[in-house]
Amino acid sequence: MSVATSVEKEIEKLRDEIRYHEHRYYVLNDPEISDFEFDKLMRRLQELERQRPELMTPDSPTQRVGGQPAEEFPKVRHAVPMLSLDNTYSVEELEDFDRRVRELSGRSKVEYVGELKLDGLSMALTYEYGVLTHSVTRGDGTQGEDVTANVKTIRSVPLRLEAKKLDALFGGHAHPKRFEVRGEVIMSRAAFEQLNAQREAAGEPKFANPRNSAAGTMRLLDPKLVAERRLDMYLYQVLVNGGAPLPEHWQVFEGLAKAGFKVNPHRRLCRSFDEVLGFIQEWEAKRDSLDYEIDGIVVKVNDTRLWDELGRTAKSPRWAIAFKYPARQATTVVKDIRVQVGRTGTLTPVADLEPVDVGGVTVSHATLHNMDEIERLGVKIGDSVLIQRAGEVIPQVVKVVEPAPDGREFHIPKKCPVCGGEVFRAEGEVAYRCVNAACPAKLKESLLHFSRRRAMNIDGLGEALVDQLVDKGMVRDVADLYSLTRDQLANLERMGDKSASNLREEIENSKQADLARVIFALGIPFVGERTAQLLAEHFGSLDKLASARQELEEVFEVGPKVSESIARFFREKRNQEVLAKLREAGVRFERKKAASRGPRPLEGKQFVLTGTLPNYSRDEVQRMIEEAGGRVTGSVSKKTDYVVVGREPGSKLEKARSLGVKTINGDELLKLLK
Repeated sequence: MSVATSVEKEIEKLRDEIRYHEHRYYVLNDPEISDFEFDKLMRRLQELERQRPELMTPDSPTQRVGGQPAEEFPKVRHAVPMLSLDNTYSVEELEDFDRRVRELSGRSKVEYVGELKLDGLSMALTYEYGVLTHSVTRGDGTQGEDVTANVKTIRSVPLRLEAKKLDALFGGHAHPKRFEVRGEVIMSRAAFEQLNAQREAAGEPKFANPRNSAAGTMRLLDPKLVAERRLDMYLYQVLVNGGAPLPEHWQVFEGLAKAGFKVNPHRRLCRSFDEVLGFIQEWEAKRDSLDYEIDGIVVKVNDTRLWDELGRTAKSPRWAIAFKYPARQATTVVKDIRVQVGRTGTLTPVADLEPVDVGGVTVSHATLHNMDEIERLGVKIGDSVLIQRAGEVIPQVVKVVEPAPDGREFHIPKKCPVCGGEVFRAEGEVAYRCVNAACPAKLKESLLHFSRRRAMNIDGLGEALVDQLVDKGMVRDVADLYSLTRDQLANLERMGDKSASNLREEIENSKQADLARVIFALGIPFVGERTAQLLAEHFGSLDKLASARQELEEVFEVGPKVSESIARFFREKRNQEVLAKLREAGVRFERKKAASRGPRPLEGKQFVLTGTLPNYSRDEVQRMIEEAGGRVTGSVSKKTDYVVVGREPGSKLEKARSLGVKTINGDELLKLLK
C-alpha cells in the first residue's frame, strides 16, 4: 500500500469517526468518548489535511468553521415559499380549523401531528447528492439570505449524508439528486444565559430572549463568532421538487431522525382532535421543563397527500395552524426591592412579592432588570403590580396596576451588597457593576474567564473544577490558583495524580503568558482581546497601565468610557491586592520583547480589507500589516488611509470611493510592506 493511499484511508476513517461522534453528542445527546478524545481525533484530521490539502473536501468536519468573514449575505429566492402559519389562542378557533379541514377534504375524521412550536429562526437547507450546499433564512417567505457558512457551524446539522442515510430518509426509494429540509434554528436557555453573561462582562447590551439572540447570531458575518454561540437546529420538513416525498408527515420525522438529522422527540401522532387538545394541555404545563423556549404547539394534517388538496391562502397553508400559549399573568404587591449580584458583577434589582399563583406556580419574586426599567415602570415599594410568566424561568414585572400612597423609591446601593466593593455605572450603559475582581458573587465566572484559552490558557480548569475550588474555599481570587498544590488538586472529585500534575503544569506555564493575555484575563469591563493588545503595545507593562490616567485615551480605539473603566478597576483596593499576589506568584507583568523588530513602513497607517486576496487569508494579511506598524479596522471612515481591495469586494469599496479614501490591490499592498 502506498503512503498516499494510506493517508487517504486514514483521512476518510477519521472523518467517518468524527461524524459518528458528532451525531452521538449533538443529536442523540449520548456521547461515547470524552471531549479530549474527540479533540484529539479532530487535531489529527486537521494535521493530515494540512499535509495533503488536495484531499480537503467541503463536507469535511474540519470545514464547519472556516474561511474569512463575509461582507454581506447574498439574497436567494426560495424554490417553494416558506409560508407563515395562522396563529390562534382559542380552542374555538382550533375547532374551526379542524372543521374546515374535514369539510375541504371530505373526511369525517383526520389525523394530525402535534409538534412543539420552537421559538427560533426558520431555515431551509439544500442538499445535492447528499452534501449540504445552501442554507437560506426564511426572509420574507419568498426570498431569504444565504447563511451557509454560519449554518455549517451548527454541529447537529450533517454536512454530508451517506447512501444508507438517504435510504432511511426516502424509505428505500431512489434518492433525489437535490432535496430540501426545513427546520428551526434555536439557542438553548443555557447557551443564552452564557452569551448574555459574556456580553454583560464586555459592556455590550444583553439580548432580550433566546430567539433574538439566535436571529442576531445568524446575521453575524464571521462564522467563527457564530460557532462560539452554540446554536442548535431541529428539522421538521422534507421537500423534493417542491412537494412532500412521503405520504405521512409522521414518516418524515422518522426518516429525518434515521438519516441523522436532529428532530424534536416531543411530538405526537394524534388520531383524533381530542388527542390534539390533550397534547396542547400537556405541554402548556411542561413547557418550563425544556432547555429551550416554545410559545405554542403546531398542528399539521398528517396525510401529506391532502396538503395540495387543502391548498393555502396568500400567506399561510390551510393544512397547518399554530396554537399559541397565552402569557401567564397575575396581580400582587411589591413588598421590597433588593439587589442580586450576578456572575459578571452586574447588580440586578429584584422585587420581593406577596406570594401569588401564576399558571400553577407560586411566585414570590420577579426581576426588574435594571434602574432604567424601574424608572420606566415607575414602580415603588408597596405598589400593586402586574407580573408575567411567559416562558422565562424568572417572572417579570409588566406594569404598575395601583400605586401605593406611601410607596418608597428604590436606589441602587453605592457599595456592593456582597463584598462592599465600589459600584459604578459607565456613561451610556444601563448596568451597575461591582468593580472588585475578587467579589465572591462573580468569582467562578472570573476564574473561568481567567483560564480561557485566549486569556491565561489554563487547560483543564473547567466549570466542575472551579465549582469545587470556590465551594471548598480553596480559591478566593484568581491569584490563589498559583498557590494550589498538586496534592490539594488530587484530592478533588474526578481528579487523580496524573490530572493534578497536568493542571499544576498548566497553571505554572500560564505565568509566561504575554502581557496582552494578562490584561484580558483580568476581566476589566469593556476590555476585550483587541483592546488588551493595544494597551499592552502602548504601555509595555502592567504597572504603567495601572498608574495611567489621562494617557489612556491616547491609546488607539480607547475612548472615555473604556478609559474610565480601566482607571476605576486599578483604583479598587481589592484589585490592587490581587495584582500584588499575581506579581508575587511570578506572573509576567512586562511585555515580551520581540527577538528582532524589523522595519515598520506602515507605522500609524490605518487599513480596511474588502474582498478575497489571492495566496493569503485575511488573518495573514492583517498580521503582516500589524507587524509593519499598521492597524486594520472593520469599517471605512475619513481616518482610513488605505482600503485593500481583493476579489468580489463588498460595500466597503463604494464607501471608500464616496469618501475619497485611497484603494489599493494586493500587489500594491506588498509593495508598501517592502
